[in-house]
Amino acid sequence: MKMSRYSCVWLLTVLFSVFFLSSSWAAGGSGMLTLDESIDLALKQSVLIHAAEEGVLGAEAQKQEALTGFLPKLNTSYNYTRYNVNPYLRVPAGALGPGTPSSTITAGTQDNYTWATEVRQPLFAGGGILANYEVNKLGHDISRMEKAATVQDIVQEVKVSYFDILKAEKLLGVARQSLEQLQAHLNIAKNFFEVGLIPRNDVLQSEVQVANGEQTLIRAENSVELARSKFNTVLRRDINTPVQIEDILTDRPYDMTLEQSTTTALENRPEIKNQLLKVDQAKSQVKLARSDYFPVISAVGHYERVGDTPGVTGSAFKDAENWYVMGQASWTFWEWGKTKNRVNASRSRENQSQDFLANLKDQVTLEVKNAYLLLKEAEKQVRVTRKIIEQAEENYRINEERYKEQVSTSTDVLDALTLLTRAKSDYTTALGDYNINQARLERAMGTIYGK
Repeated sequence: MKMSRYSCVWLLTVLFSVFFLSSSWAAGGSGMLTLDESIDLALKQSVLIHAAEEGVLGAEAQKQEALTGFLPKLNTSYNYTRYNVNPYLRVPAGALGPGTPSSTITAGTQDNYTWATEVRQPLFAGGGILANYEVNKLGHDISRMEKAATVQDIVQEVKVSYFDILKAEKLLGVARQSLEQLQAHLNIAKNFFEVGLIPRNDVLQSEVQVANGEQTLIRAENSVELARSKFNTVLRRDINTPVQIEDILTDRPYDMTLEQSTTTALENRPEIKNQLLKVDQAKSQVKLARSDYFPVISAVGHYERVGDTPGVTGSAFKDAENWYVMGQASWTFWEWGKTKNRVNASRSRENQSQDFLANLKDQVTLEVKNAYLLLKEAEKQVRVTRKIIEQAEENYRINEERYKEQVSTSTDVLDALTLLTRAKSDYTTALGDYNINQARLERAMGTIYGK
């Protein structure tokens, strides 16, 4: 059967669309990732973030539960009681007059049904209800701060693994370039040996250096693979997923002073905010413990229906319904020091939280200083190694030209190339460390992620 021209065009259009969409999907699945995209993906995939979110939800539920302490409580009950005999009153002899015999008077029914409902509104509890709500509200805020700290930890891990890949890839490039230069020098040495200009030992020396360069290249390739595997693990992707990321290694200057960085950290670190909330929570727990010194006062409204049938429609002895309103006060005023000891324990926990806060501030100050000094050290190394590369390149060029003119030895060229390779490696390492240390400093200040 022949297809019409319209059918052929339609079929080709469908096939082209499918191919284009498939290609686009494949490219999107393994395309280049920016740092922001990597962070967003890691935050969406992280089980630690999910666990922290569950903690926030749980704390929110506890806060709502504590809020119900201010509201009236309603309860209802329905019960059935059957006596072995009808309830009665015994009348002693003579009780109704001289000479009257003893007798019994039926006072109730053998079957008794009761349905009751009650409303109880707390009026005063020594501040315990409010203190309990404050404790749980602060617990919710604490869980949110814990989530914020977890987010910043994940972001730091993504940034460090991201920059590790870039550093490893650049070191791999240095290793490849060095090996190419060594192989080029080996070829020159072989040509000189063949025409009798240099001894065999110079060729062997060059061959050894090429072999060392190949080993260095293998180690550099493995470092790249390990860095990519770690990156995939942080993003919770398959460990063998191809990785292609944007090169953003720069030595952009960091202008804040150490004092400014420390002040920022003390104001922004979620761990410090978290501990401040724990101090407030401990104070509220002291109030909660002290509330047991006071009585509990409640207003009660009670309504019930009774009867000798399940319909609770009353009986010959009782009306079908009754109700009452009551004010109730209860006070446990002696428990052998139980409340006092509970208050003392809560105060001790409050003092502990204050000490933990002071210690945390000291640790954060030290962490910021350490990260700041490492950042400045890497910044200076970047500047120094950049100049060293210029000098090493000129030194290598001169020795290579002198060797071609047979004015210098092969050892001079290989030494110059070793110095150049080391300078490039030191520069790449310093540049990578600068970006990594800047990420760690941002984490130490609590400013690594602001969304």
